[in-house]
Amino acid sequence: MNGTDKKNNKKAPNHNPDEQQGKMGKNMMFWLFISLGVISLLLFFQDGNKSDARVSYSQYKEFLDKGLITEATIIKTQMNDYEFYGKLSSPVTINVDNKKKKVVTFVTKLGVLDTETELLWEAKGIELKYEQGDDFFWSTIITLLPLVLLFVLMIFLFRRMQGGGGGQRGLFNFGKARIKLLDESLEKVTFKDVAGIDEAKYELEEVIEFLKEPSKFKKLGGKIPKGVLLLGAPGTGKTLLARAVAGEAGVPFFSMSGADFVEMFVGVGASRVRDLFEQAKKSSPCLVFIDEIDAVGRQRGAGVGGGHDEREQTLNQLLVEMDGFEQNSGIIIIAATNRPDVLDPALLRPGRFDRQVVVDRPDVVGREGIFAVHTRKIPLSDDVDLKILARGTPGLSGADIANVINEAALFAARRNSDKVTMYDFENAKDKILMGIERRSLVISDKEKEMTAYHEMGHVLIGKLVPKSDPVHKVTIIPRGRALGVTASLPEEDLHSYSKEYIDAKLIMLMGGRAAEKLVFGNTTSGASNDIKRATDLARKMVCDWGMSDVIGPVNYATSEDELFLGREIAHQREFSESTQEKIDEEVKNILFAASATAEELLSEKIDLLHSTSKILLERETLDAVEIEMLMQGEELPPINLSKLNAIKSMNIKSKRVDTIIDDKVTDSVDNKTEEVSSENKNI
Repeated sequence: MNGTDKKNNKKAPNHNPDEQQGKMGKNMMFWLFISLGVISLLLFFQDGNKSDARVSYSQYKEFLDKGLITEATIIKTQMNDYEFYGKLSSPVTINVDNKKKKVVTFVTKLGVLDTETELLWEAKGIELKYEQGDDFFWSTIITLLPLVLLFVLMIFLFRRMQGGGGGQRGLFNFGKARIKLLDESLEKVTFKDVAGIDEAKYELEEVIEFLKEPSKFKKLGGKIPKGVLLLGAPGTGKTLLARAVAGEAGVPFFSMSGADFVEMFVGVGASRVRDLFEQAKKSSPCLVFIDEIDAVGRQRGAGVGGGHDEREQTLNQLLVEMDGFEQNSGIIIIAATNRPDVLDPALLRPGRFDRQVVVDRPDVVGREGIFAVHTRKIPLSDDVDLKILARGTPGLSGADIANVINEAALFAARRNSDKVTMYDFENAKDKILMGIERRSLVISDKEKEMTAYHEMGHVLIGKLVPKSDPVHKVTIIPRGRALGVTASLPEEDLHSYSKEYIDAKLIMLMGGRAAEKLVFGNTTSGASNDIKRATDLARKMVCDWGMSDVIGPVNYATSEDELFLGREIAHQREFSESTQEKIDEEVKNILFAASATAEELLSEKIDLLHSTSKILLERETLDAVEIEMLMQGEELPPINLSKLNAIKSMNIKSKRVDTIIDDKVTDSVDNKTEEVSSENKNI
C-alpha cells in the first residue's frame, strides 16, 4: 500500500452501520438511566412525608378524643378530599399492618371538611396548617413518566433483538444473508499473486472481461456466463483464485460460505438465498462467491431424510434463483468445492454453472512459479535453487508449498541465520513429507538396529529395481508415528502408472520386511503400514486396472459411496463368490511374488545391506547423495555441502560458537571451514 492510500484511509470517515447503531444504542441507554435516576429522586422527595404511619379513621378519632395530637397539617388532594398529617405529644404503640409500631407522626384520610370539625380541633389545642396538594398536571406527568420510559426501553430492546443494533446477528434476522462485501481498503490479491494454475486463470480472466466489456461479446450474440464452478483438491488455490478475481474485476464482490445458508430454523436457508440475490441485483453487475458449496448443493433425495430436508429446500431456491423464470442478468456466481462428486446434477447443468474449472495440483513448472511467488519477500541464500525444490516436491499443492516455505523460514530463524538456505528447505520438506522428528522417544539398541536394517532394505531395493522411484532420504529418527522413514520422490510428475512401475513399488514396499527376515530370521510389526499399502495397490491392479492375467480386463471394484453423501444406501455386489475367491487369490500371489523378489535381491547384496545399515545406525539420516556414494563404495565426508552452507549463513556476530557438524565432529566454525570445504569437493 502506498502513501496515498494511507492518507486516504486516514481521511475516510467511518460509515460502518453496525458501529453507528451501536453508539446510538449506548447513548440511548445512558440517557435512559439518567432519566430513571431523576424520576427516582423526584418520587423520593415528593413522597418524603409518606414515611408517616397511615392509620385508620377510628384510630385517628381515638388520638383526638384522648388529646394526644399537638400539631396537624391538612392537605387538600386533587380528588377534593383531605389528608390529615398529625403529630402526637408522645410516642404511642399501635398495630400498623399487623405489627406493633411506635408512632409519633401519622396520616389518615378525611372526607368532607366542615366547620364543626375545625372547631373541635381548635378546642383540643391543635396547631393547624392548611396546604394545597400537588398540581394535577405535574403529578400526572410524574406518575406516567416511568411507564413511558419503560415502554421506550422495551421498544429499544425489541429492536435490538430484531437486529437493529446488532448487525445481522439479531433474533429475528435469520432470513438475511450473511454476505461479506469486499473491503477496498484491504490489500488486494491479483492474478500476479496466483501461479501454477494458468488454465483456471485464463477462464476467469475471460469472465472478468465479460463484466468490463459486455458489449464486445453481446454484439456477436454471446451471453455472459451465469456461474463458474471451481473444482479441485484442498489447498490447490480455489479461494485464492476467487480473491484474485475480486481484486481484478472492479465490480462489487460478495462472498459467502455454503454453511452460512443452513440454520436450525426451517425455511431460513431459502430465505437467505433470496436475500442474497436481492442484494446482488441492487449492485448488478457483480460477482458472488460461494465457498464450499457442497454444504448446500449435495444431491437431493440422498440418505434416509427424503426430500423434506431444510438443505434441499435451500438448494431448490438456489436453483431457481440461478436459472429460473426470472432472469438474474449481470450476476455471476463463482463457487468452490473439493467434492464435485456429491453435487446435484441440476446444479451442474449449463445455464447454472456454465463452466467447471478444474484447479488441479501444480506440475513442476507450476510449483516453481508458486515457489517464486511465495519467496518474493524472503531473503534466500545463493545455494537455493527453486527448480530443484520444484522437482523435489511432486504432488504438493499450493498450500503445501506455502507451508514448506514458512517452515524453512522458521528453521532459518531458529539457527540465527540471515538468509534461508537449501538446508532449511530440506528440513522443511522432511517435516512436511515425513513428519516431525521425535528424538525424545526412547528406543532400545536392538530395536534401533532392526529399524536400520528395515529402512536400508527399502533403500537397496529402490536402487536395485529398475523403474522404481529414486530414494530421496532415509532416517531412523522417529518421525510422526513411524520409527523410521524412507522417502522416495518420482523424477517427474506421473499421471498414469505402468505395470512395471507398480511392480517395482510393491517390491520396494516389501523390502523392509524381507531385510528383517533375512538378517534376524524374524519379522516385526513395523511392516504393517508397508503391507497395507502393498495390499491396496495389488487389489487395485486386479480389480480396477486390469493388470492381472487371471482376472483380465474386467472392473470388479466395489463402490465406496457413503450414506448421506448423495448416493444409495445399499450396494449390490455384481460378481459371484467364485470370482471373489479368484480376486483374493490373485492379490495374494502378487504380494507373495513381490516379497520373494525382494528377499532374492537382498540376499544377493547381503554384505552391502550389513555395511550400509551400520552406517545408517551411526549417522541416523542419509540423503540421496550419501546413499549414491555408499552404493559406489565411497567413504562419506563428515558433513555435506548443504549443512556447510547453513553454518556459513549463521549470524555469529564475532563470537566463537562451537557448531556440532556431525555426531563425532565438533569444532569452531572458523577453524573448520577450510577443512570441510576441501572434503566436500568430492561431493
